[in-house]
Amino acid sequence: MIKKILLGIFCVIKFIFRWTIRKPLGYLRRRARLNFKTKGPHVFHDRKQNKSSLIMILSGYKPLLWDKIFERIEKFAPLTSDICIVSSGKYEKFLADTAEKNNWSYLSTKRNCVSLAQNMAITLHPKAEFIYKLDEDIFVTQNSFEILMDTYKKVIEDGLYEPAFIAPLIPVNAYGHVRVLERLGLVNEYEKRFERIKYQSGRDHMIEGNPETAKFFWGEGGIVPSIDSIAEEFNKGNIKYKACPIRFSIGFILFSRRLWLDMGMWQVPRSGSGMGGDEVQICNLAMSISRAIIVAENAVAGHLSFGPQNEAMQEYFIAHPEKFSLACE
Repeated sequence: MIKKILLGIFCVIKFIFRWTIRKPLGYLRRRARLNFKTKGPHVFHDRKQNKSSLIMILSGYKPLLWDKIFERIEKFAPLTSDICIVSSGKYEKFLADTAEKNNWSYLSTKRNCVSLAQNMAITLHPKAEFIYKLDEDIFVTQNSFEILMDTYKKVIEDGLYEPAFIAPLIPVNAYGHVRVLERLGLVNEYEKRFERIKYQSGRDHMIEGNPETAKFFWGEGGIVPSIDSIAEEFNKGNIKYKACPIRFSIGFILFSRRLWLDMGMWQVPRSGSGMGGDEVQICNLAMSISRAIIVAENAVAGHLSFGPQNEAMQEYFIAHPEKFSLACE
């Protein structure tokens, strides 16, 4: 009899603990994790129009490129998207003024953490079901945004893949340089000058480590056409795409809000900027849950350079502005 009474008391205590302490504590822990990923000191100039897609431009550290980068975004960004310039760890008046001039939003976070800044930007645009993520050294071209969205819809319609994200062909890119060379008929020329082509990323490969390969794709020697000429040619025809078999550099991608939520948002490290962590996370996720990295064969964008190429390519950018200009033929 005493055992039954004690058991009953234990059950009552357990029930009370569950509903008055454990569940609220669990909720508070989940809320704290969410806040850590999406909140922090920031400035947000809010001009969103609650459109169904968001163009999120990570910018603040390469002012040399801004005039030409934003000139292209102003010209080619679709009217169907909200646009937000995002500065991780700093406030830049030029960027704030650029956003104001174009009726875009501007987000500046106090902490320099790209994952946190992206989470905040997406959270601050709750109606955006699709997100274009752009780095500040990406040169967009005509129709690139629209083709990425059309390709996403085409992949879903075809049903062969469930996409993680969609990206354009990018010449200075471990995957993209191979496809661009093949389609321009320049494989032999590249291999004669540099190395055998291979779908492989890393600084040991010249496409990511040698500034001369970046210059080659930006028209040095007059062999590779301008990025806009390539885009004009590749834009033609029906939507085509391929699945990328290697880790992809995510300088310009389109992904869904659903994917961002499914992966628990971008993971925010306890300290540091987390630079490159978003790329590792989304590429790992794609492999682990069988989501495809899809490259749109009709869309093209330029990428100035990778880290080991940056110094030389910034000098090249200053010396040859016409190669990066919209007027370049």
